[in-house]
Amino acid sequence: MFEKYLEQTLEIIYEDRKGNITQRKIQIHSIKDQRIRATCLETGKPRVFNENNILSWRPQKGRGSHAS
Repeated sequence: MFEKYLEQTLEIIYEDRKGNITQRKIQIHSIKDQRIRATCLETGKPRVFNENNILSWRPQKGRGSHAS
């Protein structure tokens, strides 16, 4: 589902395994077995997101970390 967004920036609402809901801007680097490897643009740190836990998303204008 998210393959077309590789190396693009998405804004997501995500529920982690503890049930915490957060909103993040991420840049997707790879997807394998419904796991999305991305950089959180707010912290600058690499993260892994479970595709099934993304509650909503929208692409950001532009590409990569320069998206607004």
